[in-house]
Amino acid sequence: MTDRDTLDLHLNRLLEPARFKDYGPNGLQVEGRAEVRHLVCGVTASLALIDAAIEAKADAILVHHGLFWRGQDGRVTGWMKQRLARLLQHDINLWAYHLPLDAHPQLGNNAQLGRQLGWAAESQFGEQNLGSLASVDPTDLSMVSQQLQATLGRTVTVVPGDGRVVRRVAWCTGGAQGYFEAAIAAGADVFVTGEISEPQAHYARETGVAFIAAGHHATERYGVQGVGAQVAQDLGLTWQFIDIPNPA
Repeated sequence: MTDRDTLDLHLNRLLEPARFKDYGPNGLQVEGRAEVRHLVCGVTASLALIDAAIEAKADAILVHHGLFWRGQDGRVTGWMKQRLARLLQHDINLWAYHLPLDAHPQLGNNAQLGRQLGWAAESQFGEQNLGSLASVDPTDLSMVSQQLQATLGRTVTVVPGDGRVVRRVAWCTGGAQGYFEAAIAAGADVFVTGEISEPQAHYARETGVAFIAAGHHATERYGVQGVGAQVAQDLGLTWQFIDIPNPA
């Protein structure tokens, strides 16, 4: 068991949110009970996750995608009211870390996805150095896509490049398709992220660098587990990861 303030301080020291220019507030987003024994981790603070955390008798929830984002309407109606009402009714704390949870060099989404795939980052690239780049044993694109599908348990979208041997892999989890040009400039043979937008197919065909969209949710399941396990060990909490399936 620990207390809310100790857990808040520990998470902020670990993830250093002040280092990042982000799209919303990082840290404690909804204050709940003072004592924390059981922590539930998940990707997104959806109603389904909140209800599952209530069922699991959680005192706190840790997510990558929180409730509040820059440019939101700000009114507590509809889905926002439902989520907040559940949290407040059951006195559950909600912590959310976006870019800080992507970027942690050992526990973050990029590091943990790389660990799942056997990719050890040698350098970073892109805005706020969120992208990772690794050398791999020479392989072909089909082997990379098969490895991703087997690891993530889902079909991936592949836009082939020029058929080159893959020696350098770049990746950035979630909605990082805008990092593709930076990955190309960094010398990648293939770039892996969660989503694809219209321009990336053209860049792949014109530059020869392959692009793989492996799922926003699927690529961002691992960082919150790494952080959850670490803080639970450090502070004497019980914890669990609850995966709410998402096709995106």
